[in-house]
Amino acid sequence: MIYNLTGASTNALQRLVEQLKLEAAVERIKVSQAAAELQQYCMQNACKDALLVGVPPRSCALL
Repeated sequence: MIYNLTGASTNALQRLVEQLKLEAAVERIKVSQAAAELQQYCMQNACKDALLVGVPPRSCALL
């Protein structure tokens, strides 16, 4: 991200530095690992997904 710091106040710069420190401390994982974990979660919970298995006719007040 690129920041325009021209004319920024000291207070605003201090907040920016603190925000950048917080972002730098975030634990990161590889996209491939995140995708594998998401796929595993989806497979484990597919049997509970109403979009995949449907909703029993009398279980929804809107139907």
